[in-house]
Amino acid sequence: MFDKLTERLAAAVQGLRGRGRVTEENVAETLREVRMALLEADVALSVVKSFTDAVKARALGAEVATSLSPGQAFIGILHRELVTMLGASAAGFSFNVQPPQVVLLAGLQGAGKTTTAGKLARWLKETQRRRVMLVSTDVRRPAAILQLERLAQSVGADFFPSSAGDDPAAIALAALEAARRGVVETLIIDTAGRLHVDAELMAEVQAIDRAAPPHQRLFVVDAMAGQDALNSARAFSEALELTGIILTKADGDARGGAALSVRSVTGKPIVFLGMGEKLDALQAFDPERMASRILGMGDVVSLVEDVQRKVDVDQAEKLARKVASGKSFNLLDLREQLEQVRKLGGLSAVMDKLPAQLAGRRAAMPGEQADRELKRQIAIIDSMTRQERLRSGLIDGSRRRRIAAGAGVQVQDVNRLLKQFMEMQKLMKGMKGGKLGRLMAGLRGAVPPGLPRGR
Repeated sequence: MFDKLTERLAAAVQGLRGRGRVTEENVAETLREVRMALLEADVALSVVKSFTDAVKARALGAEVATSLSPGQAFIGILHRELVTMLGASAAGFSFNVQPPQVVLLAGLQGAGKTTTAGKLARWLKETQRRRVMLVSTDVRRPAAILQLERLAQSVGADFFPSSAGDDPAAIALAALEAARRGVVETLIIDTAGRLHVDAELMAEVQAIDRAAPPHQRLFVVDAMAGQDALNSARAFSEALELTGIILTKADGDARGGAALSVRSVTGKPIVFLGMGEKLDALQAFDPERMASRILGMGDVVSLVEDVQRKVDVDQAEKLARKVASGKSFNLLDLREQLEQVRKLGGLSAVMDKLPAQLAGRRAAMPGEQADRELKRQIAIIDSMTRQERLRSGLIDGSRRRRIAAGAGVQVQDVNRLLKQFMEMQKLMKGMKGGKLGRLMAGLRGAVPPGLPRGR
């Protein structure tokens, strides 16, 4: 989401390199570039002005430590101010309430409230071990009620039924009473949306708020909505006493302005980021980590957390033992490794959390293209027989044509995968006998399929 902004900010700071001191003249020049980068990212003008004023006040006359360049010092200042803009400290749920905790999701139609309700239920169950109930008050869209019911089934949450003829406030009250009887710890209320803010929408959500007073009122906003997101954020903030914001579709190609502006406009913290369509694609928002990602520093902590949560450690240890014992690395092993990367959200998700100098700026292909290549490679291996996966030497010309047809790719794609696999196989043999140094040297010349090559 912040790729373009990251590039522009890096270019802006480049002008300070080689200077011995951060002065008013070079700060003004750099801030012009920073201002343009933020405006192009669709950040609200008022937010841009307050941000650049704060950076200027900190930067003017700042002495540069002997171990730092002016560019590094300025990056530090930008980082601190971005953290302040995004919320200073990570905000989360307060569970210190008498159950059931009521969570109200509000926002415009199409922002992703219903899907977010399912993601949030899953997050609460998996990370907090809470019993969750979902209820829909969107009586104008029966499909939304059915969608939420299916999401509840998918994540193992309770579901309170409702129908198109019911009153939304009455549904919320009945769901709250059912949650109390059922010893439910968190009740998530999904509300109706509109294509735009209107009096009827606000009256309805306020009635629901009075019927089942929430402990958390979360405004769900589409990261791709741009400046429109700010207008709806203001309207909902005036109608409800919001406690936080959930930013959806943050994995898209939005310019990122909503993320940087909506918190300043509402005064409420961003609590979660929706990073995809899957039910596990919800991340707790951390201002410091996000500021680091915007400035190209990466978010290795989040990447490590993803690996710990999603990667099959037993499978990785099994492969390590196999390689160490000298057994041959085969296409089944390769498929397992590609699948592990896919579980992390694909190569684009991994690259997004790596520092810029290790990821996108040196990538052999864009993240989305690399993800497509990853899926293509898995499809090619899936089109092989088990014997072919175990003994790649069996794959002659006719077999390659059959595999290509089965995977819906060109024979050249099969050839390329097999060539890269053979390179990996040679490297894996270098692990035997403790020849790690030779392996690391070899990695400079060959990499796993789809991964970027360093320069």
